[in-house]
Amino acid sequence: MSGPTREAAVLAEPMRSRWSPSVFDAHHELSAAEVATLLEAARWAPSAGNSQPWRFVVAPRGSAAHAAFVPHLSRGNSGWVPRASLVVVSGCEVVDVKDPDTARYDLGQAVAHLTLQAVAMGLHTHQLGGFDKPAAAAALGVPDSVRLVSAVAIGVRGDAAEVSEPDAEREHRERTRRPVDEIAHDLGWRPWAG
Repeated sequence: MSGPTREAAVLAEPMRSRWSPSVFDAHHELSAAEVATLLEAARWAPSAGNSQPWRFVVAPRGSAAHAAFVPHLSRGNSGWVPRASLVVVSGCEVVDVKDPDTARYDLGQAVAHLTLQAVAMGLHTHQLGGFDKPAAAAALGVPDSVRLVSAVAIGVRGDAAEVSEPDAEREHRERTRRPVDEIAHDLGWRPWAG
């Protein structure tokens, strides 16, 4: 695992040490209370007009929901995601919302809150979008008023010797981000100068 970069040193915890492993301990289990705490963090995220459009399918490893979700993972995710202690499949309401884009933005905030709470609890998360969303929605019984957007694998780090070589290699990737001047702009789309 690559640790936080020097640029991340100015960030508060748990943002500084947040990292997305691909090797989870396939034996670790989360308690119902721990899962409830993660969902509580998501519940208190800000939302436009307090609409709270986020919806989650909670799929602990070994549950019926987990078994229904896993077959719909992309090939690249099918090796590592099932080992996580929990998968939270996220979606948002698309009916009776003023702005579906804002609803998806709000969902992102709720997932970010859940992610940071997980790190504060000594857990790791890995976001993923690589799954057949319509098929997963059907298998999970998601109503038509909700569109699945992403999922979060949650757990503790596992032993890289227990997984495939491609999954193990992901553990050693350097953490990088685009420089601020590529993501922040001023008037006329000039790089923000600070």
